[in-house]
Amino acid sequence: MARQKFIAGNWKMYKTTAEAVAFAQAFSGIYGGGPHEVAVCAPYTQLAALKDAFAGTSVKVGAQNMHFENEGAYTGEISPVMLTEIGVDYVVIGHSERRQYFAETDETVNKKLKAAFAHGVAPIVCVGEVLEQRDAGNHFDVVKTQTEGALYGLPPADAARLVIAYEPVWAIGTGRTATGDQAEEMCAFIRGVVRALYDEAAADSVRIQYGGSVKPANATEILTKDNIDGALVGGASLVPEDFKAIVEF
Repeated sequence: MARQKFIAGNWKMYKTTAEAVAFAQAFSGIYGGGPHEVAVCAPYTQLAALKDAFAGTSVKVGAQNMHFENEGAYTGEISPVMLTEIGVDYVVIGHSERRQYFAETDETVNKKLKAAFAHGVAPIVCVGEVLEQRDAGNHFDVVKTQTEGALYGLPPADAARLVIAYEPVWAIGTGRTATGDQAEEMCAFIRGVVRALYDEAAADSVRIQYGGSVKPANATEILTKDNIDGALVGGASLVPEDFKAIVEF
């Protein structure tokens, strides 16, 4: 089946709200829409302003994390209820930086994934191996475990609507990028994991992004592969012209 390509920018901990609005105005001025789905995943403080700034355009807005509980004594956390109130479209779950620095586990990723679906926020769940795991030849096992852990107990209908971002940790912010063939190989493998967990229909429907030093120069090589349905873009998504070039690969 034909899956719509989905390119999402992950701004990480960059930009003030004023800078985010300036980006939205600049990007909207040079990008008039196209066949691919486009989103910007920004820090919490920018989300409401970005929803307003992108109103009337096709650009979606995403958060970079959320708690799995609706409310409670979780100082500093943001709930799915709070995100839906703003009208957030997507939420990134289980990014490698969350796993590395904030003790995210496959279990918490699974809880957040289910909470996102329960509240109508579309999740982008991240999986990927570190360099030592790839060099040891364990990269498929690592990604399989992460994917199965994230999707544990998830109904087939939700699995089919899922976005999975394959992000080899060794390629994030390093300037080192997986080749198009390496990225395609792993994205095809992930689709096979989904097929084994569910069925052919779910495997055909799930969209699998590649993330890790995606730039205008390598976007076409990566995004034209059969099993790569988009990109989760880091640094290049901070610059309107660079993000436009990727979106219009």
